[in-house]
Amino acid sequence: MIKWNRIVAFLAVVGITFALIGTTAKGVIGGITLGLDLQGGFETLYEVKPIEEGQELTKNTMKDTVGAILKRIDILGVAEPEIAIEGSDRIRVKLAGVTNQEEARKLLGEPARLAFLGPNGEELMTGNDLAKDGASVQYDELHRPFISLKLANAQKFEDITREYLHQRISIALDEQILTSPEVQSVISGGNASITGEYTVEEATQLANILNAGALPVEMTEIYSNSVGAKLGAESLDKAIFAGIIGVGAIFLFMFLFYRWAGIIAIVTLVAYMYTILVVLNWMHATLTLPGIAAFILTVGMAVDANIITYERIKEELRAGKSLTSAVRAGQRRSLSTILDANITTMIAGAVLFYFGTSSIQGFAVTLMVGIVMTMLTAVLGTRLLLSIWVRSNALRKPWFYGVKESEINEL
Repeated sequence: MIKWNRIVAFLAVVGITFALIGTTAKGVIGGITLGLDLQGGFETLYEVKPIEEGQELTKNTMKDTVGAILKRIDILGVAEPEIAIEGSDRIRVKLAGVTNQEEARKLLGEPARLAFLGPNGEELMTGNDLAKDGASVQYDELHRPFISLKLANAQKFEDITREYLHQRISIALDEQILTSPEVQSVISGGNASITGEYTVEEATQLANILNAGALPVEMTEIYSNSVGAKLGAESLDKAIFAGIIGVGAIFLFMFLFYRWAGIIAIVTLVAYMYTILVVLNWMHATLTLPGIAAFILTVGMAVDANIITYERIKEELRAGKSLTSAVRAGQRRSLSTILDANITTMIAGAVLFYFGTSSIQGFAVTLMVGIVMTMLTAVLGTRLLLSIWVRSNALRKPWFYGVKESEINEL
């Protein structure tokens, strides 16, 4: 006797799942940040050299340099930059969505060592004496922009101006003299200014660089690569097309070989793909081509989990067991195999994440997230829906689960 309440429960679970996906999928997909290879941008590799004689390139020095670069990237307004230390003296920077690459190069590589020099070139103060966000763009009476500096130690600057009263104090940036005003009076309050023939954009960028701080090392660009927005969009279109073809082939395979059980698997696979996108969105992960490859790979793993379960069920059906007994036995026998496969893949993903860099880590993160989601949807989800349906006593003939009557052995 068919239990209609089970069928209603099955349809309710499926309906709610697809309604949730249909109403939120656009926002979820639109919220995922695309990487350099998918939206275009700029990648460069720097060789790091000591800035002073005797300076050592320690791990802390490299980390401090990365921190300084991140501050400068904030000026560009680039989200999810990828910065990786490679070896002992190289730093790779990937900026997705950057259109003005020359500006980015200048902003990243500018040492920005500010110095206040006495009449004989002696260093009186440095950029480290600037107050936090102490550089700003101001305008003179002719509306010409200049950079106003606020010093952290006003007393120190006052003492300097008292000592060098009626002499010239130079302000230099990267050993280039920007201005050399004469100290006409003792300056209290810790304010100074850099004047020159600046445009508003140039003055703003210089102020931003000074606020970001000087680089603790010298960086030389040894390699750069740019990906145009059009090329990135083409890569994304091709990846999506390949993904649709691949997933469509998987769905067709599941339907042809497992029929009604295959349709249940397709439902959970759609739920799986949606949940993995939700998790990536929630993690603010950057999706790259390797990430898409890992995503499609995990779809295959989710399918494998279903195939292992269904093949065990078909073996039990061929052995002459009832559908209920075959499903119960098949699910129990397949679980250990699925767990072993996923645990070993999870270990591989963890190793890739620990030792890999940038895109390799992105691949590993997507892979590990996919494994967890596989267990929740393609394994537990499929078991739940299949159990609900089998208990409804509808479509109980073995043919609906991919087994011909002629293949069944009599007990």
